[in-house]
Amino acid sequence: GQLLVGEEAKPYLETFWEVKPNSGELKGIVASFGTGEKMVTGIARLIDSPKDAHQFASGEILVTPMTTPDFMPILRKAKAVVTDEGGLTAHAAVVSRELGIPCIVGVKTATQAIQTGQTITLNLETGQVMIHSSS
Repeated sequence: GQLLVGEEAKPYLETFWEVKPNSGELKGIVASFGTGEKMVTGIARLIDSPKDAHQFASGEILVTPMTTPDFMPILRKAKAVVTDEGGLTAHAAVVSRELGIPCIVGVKTATQAIQTGQTITLNLETGQVMIHSSS
């Protein structure tokens, strides 16, 4: 095996970050499998700041740019986590593994594509985040 870094690694990393416009499909890196389920569906809650923790209801899926230690009260209540930023060593990834909750990081445009209240499904095999159409 060969370790690729920087510009050499970009073409390989971009395959993880592929976003298909207007397909309602987002993709990131599976950072935690939770309790081993392959799919997790729930209601999305966009939280930009830990100051908004009071808005987060237990069992919702946290959608956020990234997490910090201040997000712990929210993370403890989350059914799953989706972040725009990060990789396997990001705060959200490490804490999700510790807490045993599913987590997909590095989705890039999750906070732009997903709205609070939408039903989303995380595919923990492919890293895809699907937004259900509200019909």
